[in-house]
Amino acid sequence: MYCTRNISEHIHWIGGNDRRLALFENLFPIPNGVSYNSYLIMDEKTALMDTVDASISRLFFENVDHVLNGRTLDYLIVNHMEPDHCANIDELVRRYPDMKVVGNAKTLQFFNQFYHMDLEGRTVIVKENDTLNLGAHTLRFLMAPMVHWPEVMISYEESEKVLFSADAFGTFGAPGGTVFNDEIDFDRDWLEDARRYYSNIVGKYGPQVQAVLKKASSLDIRIICPLHGPIWRTDLEYLIGKYDKWSRYEPEDICAAIFYGSMYGDTENAADHLAALLAEAGVKSRVYDVSKTHMSYLISEAFRCSHLVFAAPTYNNGLYPAMESFLLDMKALNLQNRTAAIIENGTWAPQAGKIMREHLGGMKGMAVLEPSLTIRSSMKESQADDMKALAQAIAESIAEKQ
Repeated sequence: MYCTRNISEHIHWIGGNDRRLALFENLFPIPNGVSYNSYLIMDEKTALMDTVDASISRLFFENVDHVLNGRTLDYLIVNHMEPDHCANIDELVRRYPDMKVVGNAKTLQFFNQFYHMDLEGRTVIVKENDTLNLGAHTLRFLMAPMVHWPEVMISYEESEKVLFSADAFGTFGAPGGTVFNDEIDFDRDWLEDARRYYSNIVGKYGPQVQAVLKKASSLDIRIICPLHGPIWRTDLEYLIGKYDKWSRYEPEDICAAIFYGSMYGDTENAADHLAALLAEAGVKSRVYDVSKTHMSYLISEAFRCSHLVFAAPTYNNGLYPAMESFLLDMKALNLQNRTAAIIENGTWAPQAGKIMREHLGGMKGMAVLEPSLTIRSSMKESQADDMKALAQAIAESIAEKQ
């Protein structure tokens, strides 16, 4: 049975949800599921904006058939060739022999890598600012390379002022029929998934996102239609503001996140001790065990918070592996412009602090607060003043930024 929503009289949402999938890209936990958005424009010519993941192909084709209502499909616009959005192209090509596939040169290159089909005479290759007239509706194409694949483009429908934004402005999560942002409580139920989606999927490409935001600023946008998550028809400034802040690598909140690795609980105890002192100083903080918290949540918090505390033991004369993986992922995702503090532990030859400094030194705009704290196996009463000094340094730094 089909399940569609009208964005307007002529533009229809024909996507669907997957609540069975445990890991997005077989990497990121999605306890709230994920949506795959596709859109169909009905005019003198019909145009389908991307497809969906293979997991919901049956629903997708029921939706397409329902909206077309016996008409043929004239164009398939491929804004993004990632398999969760392009999995049904081959079947569409078979079902609609007169359909043209619209994409840029890189799109068609990727198509030939994913599929073994002859599209001779069935493609329309577009470049920056090219347009496609459908009748009363006109699509304008803007290239968005590396947001987050090199072939990505966004499509702007000029008459109804709708931006089909590919993976930009997307989020994890599967809505329950409420496909529009004004039908949900985004801050309460969706913001953390949106931030986690951005920071882990798109976060590396802040400069490229900034370039797309600059292009978008020249458009009169009324509705944003991403490939994942809710469709935005109100409060666009809020959404764009989040993307602007995240892509500039500016912290969303002036607060602290404490990340620790601990084998037997002693480093964990130090992290909790620091959190208590920060609470007494009026500083908001959250504490995370890097060994059991999935990396995607750690990265999301690192993007959110202004101050990051890293507490870890030395391990095999190196850094505790889970903490090292976290720091390497932070660097890979281009995180920058944060204030950091360090707590190291070591029973006989502490090395963790030195290695954490080296990793942070390889990231842009990372300031490390002094003093750092070295624990020998377990924290002692004699180190209480040293921990208070570290907490005070963090609290003073946070106060300066508020």
